[in-house]
Amino acid sequence: MSRVALVTGASRGLGECIARRLHGAGYRVALADVRLEGVRRLAAELDASGASAVAIELDVRSKADFQHARDVLVEHWGGCDILVNNAGVSKVAALMDITPEEFDESMAINLRGTFVACQVFGAHFAERGFGRIVNIASLAGQNGGTATGAHYAAAKGGVATLTKVFARELAPQGVTVNSISPGPLDLPVVRETVAPERLEQILKMIPAGTLGDPGYIADTVLLLIADHAASVTGACWDINGGLFMR
Repeated sequence: MSRVALVTGASRGLGECIARRLHGAGYRVALADVRLEGVRRLAAELDASGASAVAIELDVRSKADFQHARDVLVEHWGGCDILVNNAGVSKVAALMDITPEEFDESMAINLRGTFVACQVFGAHFAERGFGRIVNIASLAGQNGGTATGAHYAAAKGGVATLTKVFARELAPQGVTVNSISPGPLDLPVVRETVAPERLEQILKMIPAGTLGDPGYIADTVLLLIADHAASVTGACWDINGGLFMR
């Protein structure tokens, strides 16, 4: 049987792109999102029978929701093999205007959500002796951000660090944990949140001269979750058009 992958934030944008690519590559895919109707529509489009695509309502702020998702996949497909922590929220905000409540909310979704997901599914994978976790970090977590708020940048910086911590913990059990740090991507959410004049400025700053391709991010996920990718763990793969080089 094909591997089972859970993708969070799968109702639209990058999460939808990743879920479609994994399903097209033969994975059985669980589409998780707080917007249940969105993932239900996508699951029905991919496989109305439910044999290879299912929708799960999941709020990444809740550890119980991840435990429920794990239990659903154990019942439906015998377990899960792959976790893609994609769900997140990005808001443009001036540094001095960010409220403590806004900061906490960004941390809860973008960082704590990744932490509890890695806890729940990392333990599940370790018990099975195999697993792949891919965390979607961000260029903002490396350079402080080009168009996002400090709360988002700080949270994504934390995601990169958590990736290393979980990678070290889970490696002996056959579980790899890696992150991908995209720069600005050609997605509706980018055009919705970044003013056109600011987006034009950002494009001029990118050495490659273009926004990133979400499809290439999805292809990179496929590389990292492959059965023979066991030697890649604790890594952060940069895909940012040359905005950040190291």
